[in-house]
Amino acid sequence: MLWFFRWLLKAALVFVLGSVLWVLAYRIVPPPFTFTMLGDVIGGRSVTKDWMTLSDMDPNMARAAIAGEDSHFCSHSGFDFRAIGAAAIRNAEGGRIRGGSTISQQTAKNAFLFQGGGYLRKAVEAWFTFLIEHLWGKRRIMEVYLNIAETGIGTYGANAGAIRYFGHDASHLTPLEAARIAAVLPLPKKRAAIAPRGFVRRHGNVLARYVGVVRRGGLDRCLS
Repeated sequence: MLWFFRWLLKAALVFVLGSVLWVLAYRIVPPPFTFTMLGDVIGGRSVTKDWMTLSDMDPNMARAAIAGEDSHFCSHSGFDFRAIGAAAIRNAEGGRIRGGSTISQQTAKNAFLFQGGGYLRKAVEAWFTFLIEHLWGKRRIMEVYLNIAETGIGTYGANAGAIRYFGHDASHLTPLEAARIAAVLPLPKKRAAIAPRGFVRRHGNVLARYVGVVRRGGLDRCLS
């Protein structure tokens, strides 16, 4: 039995060291590929992505993401327990299913893990969220998020999404354009930002108004 605990300890040390080195590497180098992208390739779809630094990207995009996905992004340490609690209550009452995940959690999942999975995956996601919050900081988290989040079938990142939907890159985005990309983020395989209808249109219009609220309220202050 002693050998098992020794093996378990060594495995844990390898995991911790390996994950820290992996996160440190992505602090400098753009993630070249993700498991979600791999799933598209296996499914026979092409992958379109075009990395753009946060400095070059229109600030409206980050503001729209904060408005739509994580209004407390600049003030929490990776986990928004108020949002998680509210989502749990809403789900229990039979409302539209929401996960309560922060942008930091989504970035950790997108960059290092796979979609779906149970409690074990969520636990590993929490570990990577802790790491990127402490080893990257908010600005890098947002930069990676806006470059690897799926913005359409086989399309990854706000820049590739802007080119696909609006015919120009993400260096210049109107509040409405940024909001429509942000409205696609929760269900990118079922929504499109170009000529949107239904929920995407309504939600995009709401987010476009909130882009100004984020700017005026300083909710994006950690990105300066």
